[in-house]
Amino acid sequence: MTATVFCAETCTLGEGPLWHPERAQLFWFDILGKRMLAREGDDTRIWQFDECVSAAGWIDRDTLLMASETGLWRFDLGTAERRLMCALEADQPETRSNDGRADPWGGFWIGTMGFEAQKGAGAIYRYWRGELRKLVSDVTISNAICFAPDRACAYYTDTDLCRIMRQPLAAEDGWPLGAPEVFLDLSAEPFGADGAVVDRDGNLWNAQWGAGRVACYSPTGALLQTVEVPTPQASCPAFGGADLSTLFITTAAEGVDTPPAGQTFTAPTNAVGQREHQVIL
Repeated sequence: MTATVFCAETCTLGEGPLWHPERAQLFWFDILGKRMLAREGDDTRIWQFDECVSAAGWIDRDTLLMASETGLWRFDLGTAERRLMCALEADQPETRSNDGRADPWGGFWIGTMGFEAQKGAGAIYRYWRGELRKLVSDVTISNAICFAPDRACAYYTDTDLCRIMRQPLAAEDGWPLGAPEVFLDLSAEPFGADGAVVDRDGNLWNAQWGAGRVACYSPTGALLQTVEVPTPQASCPAFGGADLSTLFITTAAEGVDTPPAGQTFTAPTNAVGQREHQVIL
């Protein structure tokens, strides 16, 4: 299966695609370009910021919780007003936010990393009910944050290690329960495990940086299928569309000068995604 261009706007580092279920609209980020983008009909709307932005969850129809290099912000899509909810490594100028996603309990998981991918400079946090708590330390490149449809576990990876981890979660509140285990060990592969999303059947779809593809794995880790993109640096997938069967894929142009690098792609699938969870403040 091969993806086609959804938006030809070039992102230096495309990331964080989010299908807003109430707006039926895709949002995504150009982290190094300090931009958030969205499709409005045949046009692309762009919000420009003064710092890197990377991921978001939806609060209501007109409001996002948006992650930047210094904090988590309540962002009004109509007025572009931004209000700080909590600081995120604001005292560490060498780091920025990276991959993130809302969880089934209304929390928001967000990873950080060094601007130069410094070894172990980043972490993974959860923001829930006004509290930001560090869950994973010594992360080099945080990625693949996503959640099983039965709420049993979260997934994440450090792309530097290229092992996708499965973290059991407490049923009542979604906090980590016990130690994580390796779900997929891709450390011997010639690509990096990047962003990921889980479909309604529990299959994990992982963007693979350097391979130019999104690979779908069963809940037991078996490779089921791949979606190819015509540029090597696939960064993150998201399900959307009217029936949540369309896969959207961001890519990066950093270090790759020729189009379609950095464009955003789409592909029909035989899967159905999960509705993105609402952030509850």
